[in-house]
Amino acid sequence: MTELITTLAVVFITAGLFLLIANQLSLSPIPFFLVAGLVTGRFIEDPELVELAQWGIAFLVFTFGFRTDFGSVEGVIRDAETAAVTQLVVVGPIAFAVATLFGYGVENAVYFAVAATLSSTIVGARELEQEIRNNLVYGRLASSVHLFDDLLAIGLIVVLSADQYTTTIVTSKIGFGVIFLLAALLVYRHGFPLLVRLAGGSDELVMMGSISILIAFIAGAEFADVSIVVGAFAAGIAVRGDDVSSIGVRNGIASIRDFFVAIFFVTLGALVSIPSVEVLVVAATLAVLVLFVNPLVLMIAFVFEGYDARTAFFASTSLNQVSELSLVVAIQAWLLGTITEALFDAIILAAAATMILTSVARRYEEPVYRSIVGRILEERQTQKIDDRSYVESDLTDHIVIVGYGRQGRRLVETCERLDPEYVVVENDPVLWDDMRAECENYVFGDAMSRYPLEKARIGAAALVVSTVDHRPLSEALLEIETDADLVLRTETSVEAHELLDSDVTYVSVPNVLASDQLSDTVEAVVRGELDEADARAEHLETLETLERYKLDARFGNR
Repeated sequence: MTELITTLAVVFITAGLFLLIANQLSLSPIPFFLVAGLVTGRFIEDPELVELAQWGIAFLVFTFGFRTDFGSVEGVIRDAETAAVTQLVVVGPIAFAVATLFGYGVENAVYFAVAATLSSTIVGARELEQEIRNNLVYGRLASSVHLFDDLLAIGLIVVLSADQYTTTIVTSKIGFGVIFLLAALLVYRHGFPLLVRLAGGSDELVMMGSISILIAFIAGAEFADVSIVVGAFAAGIAVRGDDVSSIGVRNGIASIRDFFVAIFFVTLGALVSIPSVEVLVVAATLAVLVLFVNPLVLMIAFVFEGYDARTAFFASTSLNQVSELSLVVAIQAWLLGTITEALFDAIILAAAATMILTSVARRYEEPVYRSIVGRILEERQTQKIDDRSYVESDLTDHIVIVGYGRQGRRLVETCERLDPEYVVVENDPVLWDDMRAECENYVFGDAMSRYPLEKARIGAAALVVSTVDHRPLSEALLEIETDADLVLRTETSVEAHELLDSDVTYVSVPNVLASDQLSDTVEAVVRGELDEADARAEHLETLETLERYKLDARFGNR
């Protein structure tokens, strides 16, 4: 126990120092945690690091299972599974063959292939949460592939929990894994709602109950002699994170999550040893497979499934990191003595490298897409957009509605009632059948690409309304040369002011203003009861009034 406390003290003192540097430079803390691990690794023994890493990963896997919103991913889960299976079938054998060329046996080649194929659920998780909340298709696709990869990794970890690879022992371990998942689904459907009712609205009691569920599942995993990661993942699924009753739990777990993020990335960095030439070559090869081959295969799979080039690209680039569960597989193999030390070090080094590189690379995804991928693929997909779209050729003075979610549907209802011409632009295949059946004119494509907006005849439109809270999309619509009035959406009044300063007619801010106001504003514009200048002035006044009210309420001056 004393050694564990000392290890934790060294980890957090070092992590704290590097976190201060990251904050001063306004950079992501993840690379700095990894560097902190490189420093602390010189003072901590490997067995202590491995045990600490497993506990850090276990809690992070719990938070991923908890954050999984089955309602958000169910619409794209079939496509995501198809892409994930394609990735497994294509990349897995390639990686296995490469490992064989390096001279590894079958077992070690499998570990190498697992590390090359599965993708991380930690790096970029917050960005994916934002993309899912905004109903961006590529965020949901990436999250669904993560879920598939995690389930596959959990299965491998369960098998690796066997002391001996006999039919009886492996079957019993798989049986325990299935029991854990079934128990998790049972708690999800019945146990957690009962906990919420018994708590009587107390977030603290629900939070304590959720942690108790986690401890119970981990204890069950220890009793069944399987990895605690398996129990933690099942506990994450068991605790409902997709309804209003768990908002308090979500906030509490988010704060604890940062603690375990630091543990995980510092211990990961600490496990990286001074590499030999063999380790460097194997790690570099693994990194190339993960950073380039994996995303390429996934992108091609998404394109063939009918997704536009942009969605396919951004979904695939969210899946180019070595999975933390691949590390658990490697750690389990290391504890069993079935993985070579050089391969273990190479997997750890490649994981650290890909997590650092992708954290930095995300800010350059848009320029890469526009300069390379978009030029190659976007023009090739115009036929697919044409086949899935219908727009009258002589349409003018119409309304272009971007997004066919709940708010987009309400705007279509308003247009149907007032009878102006309109076009809906949407790129979610799940909504295509509804859009085709319910809308007069529609375009199936990404509004951030040029051709779908041209197809919607945006140059001849009288009004463009975006129902999607995505700043890059708002900025892309602002760049379009059109005389149409522009209505955008954002989540903050600060961004609303910035957009209004860019000559936007109106900005929908659901967190500040009732969403009904957007339909009312569009109706007023259609009826000619509100011109652009009046709409902007009235909207600014409303925002400022509500902001003053919020400040007064906060400081007790109402």
